[in-house]
Amino acid sequence: MVNDCNYDDIRPYRDSELKEGMKRAVASPELDKVLAFLFPNTNLEEYKQYLLSMNSVHEFQQKVIAKFLMDLVDKTGNGMEINGLEGLDRDKRYLYISNHRDIVLDAALLDTLMIYNGMHAAENAIGDNLCSRPWITEMMKLNRNFIVKRSGTKREIFDASRKLSSYIRENIENAVSSIWIAQREGRAKDSNDRTQESLLKMLSMSSGKDIKQGFVNLNITPVSISYEYDACDFLKAKEFQQKRDNPDFQKSKDDDVLSMQTGMMGYKGHIHYEVCEPLTYKLDAALTSDADRQTVIETVAEMIDKAIHSHYMLYPGNYVAYDEAEGTTKYLGVKYTEEQKATFDAYVAKQIAKIDLPNKDEAFLREKMLMMYSNLVRNYLKATEE
Repeated sequence: MVNDCNYDDIRPYRDSELKEGMKRAVASPELDKVLAFLFPNTNLEEYKQYLLSMNSVHEFQQKVIAKFLMDLVDKTGNGMEINGLEGLDRDKRYLYISNHRDIVLDAALLDTLMIYNGMHAAENAIGDNLCSRPWITEMMKLNRNFIVKRSGTKREIFDASRKLSSYIRENIENAVSSIWIAQREGRAKDSNDRTQESLLKMLSMSSGKDIKQGFVNLNITPVSISYEYDACDFLKAKEFQQKRDNPDFQKSKDDDVLSMQTGMMGYKGHIHYEVCEPLTYKLDAALTSDADRQTVIETVAEMIDKAIHSHYMLYPGNYVAYDEAEGTTKYLGVKYTEEQKATFDAYVAKQIAKIDLPNKDEAFLREKMLMMYSNLVRNYLKATEE
């Protein structure tokens, strides 16, 4: 078991804490505004009483969160599925490591798909930068999220990383909860998905002396997430120009909230989750018992990246972006039609039109938009080449 007292400052709420946490959340006037926006034809007070009637985290996730997200995908997407669950042992717990596209939805939709398929929902890592409002923190902890502390002195961050590493390991090794964490801090704004070594170094902090066995015991399972359209693509392109024009540019907390709202409510097209084969046996076979820490970390990173890249679901728009970025027509008539090309080009133009900048550089913004969608093809081709 996991000793909750050791992790009170980061862990999600348990069933016994749900009622009090929900009371604090629904007392927020800011949450009232959010609920009114999300459920415009619903009696607000009645819905808040419904939230307060929840008796367990699973009930809250199943009846409120999962239902809301499935309805949301119906409104803002064009179908969603998950593959690979048949390869998991339901008695084990896994460390799911995925690429990172959307602040909220990457983990939330994975949990929703797990719940609808009768699987255990994972606990999910979120950065403390997202907990910019008290009600957001409450809702995150009510929905099986645990906090990754990213601010403080070097010593404070080191101690927080060591605690996080232990929390993840205890959950997996004691078969308490599966864990989801993104392969990098923050979203890959150019869609060039790469596992950060800093993440793996954090995970190794609880390994003890046998680094290889420490990673083997985590049951690392890559998850490849594919959105046909990234609802935040224009915000990411805008940020590229802001950083180009001002190297010291920093996003505000309001920018993160806007990205959360846009990612949830914007159009996403088709969504695909691929749960890849756990790396447990591959790692055990690939590494010698005396492999040094850096070799182990590099090997784990390479395996995660190859699994994610080779299991992308690529859409016509990805191939259109690749051809346009490369100045070719290689995939015209093979992976997309002239009509699909016109549809994607119109989509990119519409997204760029949403960007409000005083010195708007449309050619640069379009280049960055194409990069986001074409990098998936580049990584897939490299990962699957013979």
